[in-house]
Amino acid sequence: MSAAKYKVNEIFRSVQAEGANSGRQAVFVRFSGCNLKCKFCDTAHETGKEMTGEEIESEIEKLSGGDKSILVVFTGGEPCMQLKEEEPLGKGRRTAVETNGTLPVPGWIDWVTVSPKTKLVPEALKRANEIKVLCGTFGEESMKSMEGLHCALYLQPMEKNGDMNVKECTEFLKSHPAWRLSVQYHKLIGLR
Repeated sequence: MSAAKYKVNEIFRSVQAEGANSGRQAVFVRFSGCNLKCKFCDTAHETGKEMTGEEIESEIEKLSGGDKSILVVFTGGEPCMQLKEEEPLGKGRRTAVETNGTLPVPGWIDWVTVSPKTKLVPEALKRANEIKVLCGTFGEESMKSMEGLHCALYLQPMEKNGDMNVKECTEFLKSHPAWRLSVQYHKLIGLR
């Protein structure tokens, strides 16, 4: 491993509670910083501490108890601001990234969740195993354009003025059967 430093907000173990990997045990590596400043962001990701790749690997090993079947999820902020092609993390484990899709994803990542926020980036969408869109952030034409992609499509409710826009999501899903509902289960049942 190189002496490169990563700015990490937190590393923790929990259950993946969104998308296709829902219900799977995972170690989450949440990186600090993002190249977008979305008004609706629900992640406090600006703070963090510098860690080397070796320190991150050590924390993953400790939290997983050495179990190689546990998924490692890189999230943020925007993890692709820091992940490096030449320095794979999560060695020997299945890896996933949750990205806004505006930056290249390293080739060593096994599962790519693209959650576009402001624009559709064709290169990122081609690499996606799943696309997760916050309900109300894209118009119907943009949503329909994603239906031709060969990946799972998820529509996720978003909090607006203290309420979740679940009804808006379910109305959209009725006329767009290619999409599935993705609820953030961790918020509903109190998972970390």
